Amino acid sequence: MEYRKLPHGEERISILGLGTSSIGMAGEKEIRATVDLALERGVNFFDLASADDAPFPVYGAAMAGVRTQVHFQIHFGANYQSGSYGWTTDLDTIRRSIDWQLKALRTDYIDFGFLHCLDEVSDLQKVMDGGVLAYIQQLQREGTVRHIGLSSHTPEVVNRVLDLGILDLLMFSINPGYDYHHGDYAIGGAAERMALYRRCQAEGVGISVMKAFSGGQLLDARTSPFGQALTEYQCIQYALDKPGVLAVLPGVRNRADLERLLGFLDAPPEARDYSVLGTFTPTDASGLCVYCNHCQPCPAALDVGLINKYYDLARAGDALARAHYEHLDKHAGDCVQCGHCDRRCPFHVEQTGRMKEIQTYFGR
Repeated sequence: MEYRKLPHGEERISILGLGTSSIGMAGEKEIRATVDLALERGVNFFDLASADDAPFPVYGAAMAGVRTQVHFQIHFGANYQSGSYGWTTDLDTIRRSIDWQLKALRTDYIDFGFLHCLDEVSDLQKVMDGGVLAYIQQLQREGTVRHIGLSSHTPEVVNRVLDLGILDLLMFSINPGYDYHHGDYAIGGAAERMALYRRCQAEGVGISVMKAFSGGQLLDARTSPFGQALTEYQCIQYALDKPGVLAVLPGVRNRADLERLLGFLDAPPEARDYSVLGTFTPTDASGLCVYCNHCQPCPAALDVGLINKYYDLARAGDALARAHYEHLDKHAGDCVQCGHCDRRCPFHVEQTGRMKEIQTYFGR
């Protein structure tokens, strides 16, 4: 397993986590076996936005002896009073739901306390006016909540919460379909969404990824908005390559799903390569470097994707990006203008021009 460090903390988070949206129907025995397999294989990051209440007590039993080694995302607004998932912004209901979740999970603290599924500005206003945000901040001061998070599908809402300076983690929907204007949650254009990812990294806000497969639509040519199926591994790599992303959290139904997804860790680069996207992305996404490194190998040994990423992050305000750029073995100024990357870029980025621009910006 590979781990990435939370910028605002010391936690190291597995790049593959476990979503609980579908596992409840598997039954207690299979849920437990799936969680045990995840722990055995190094998964330490678990999202608790479940479709029903079934996983909570099973997770609590499975994690009892390893609680300090795992991290829970718990959602302030996900309500399980009826046994099935419900969404609420009512403070009293949220208090009762959080108390129940803590008891079921056999824990007295929450690693990441999330403002849950705020997709409208009016929803954000409700949790602020209704005291939900103040409640999470109170629990943070008391030590019950370690970090504050937000789950959303809407860049505008995320940017407003980022302006408050309270976030350590964002759960956001990232996949090629949404980024390129396809699907129910395709909110914001390609450039706007990429700017959000860069802002998160610049401000030290990690991203955990939901809906990496667009609810499975991207995996089937009949439902893919591109008319061509992608693989799970392509979608996972696509998300992991975005600035700020720490982990992808696919929902699994059982051990078989988890075992298949864990195969990503040993998959060869060609199985993860998503450059085929460049053949069917819309024209307004053309010219945007997505750091896929399909242009490699560079004849002059430049890491073209990383050079682009540090440049974009520096312009977004990341104070560390310039230092990271300076420590690269090769810089934009080392480009020999051979055009190899221009010819290979599936997203039609004129990288030779970008290298001149980046050299001017950084001075080397």
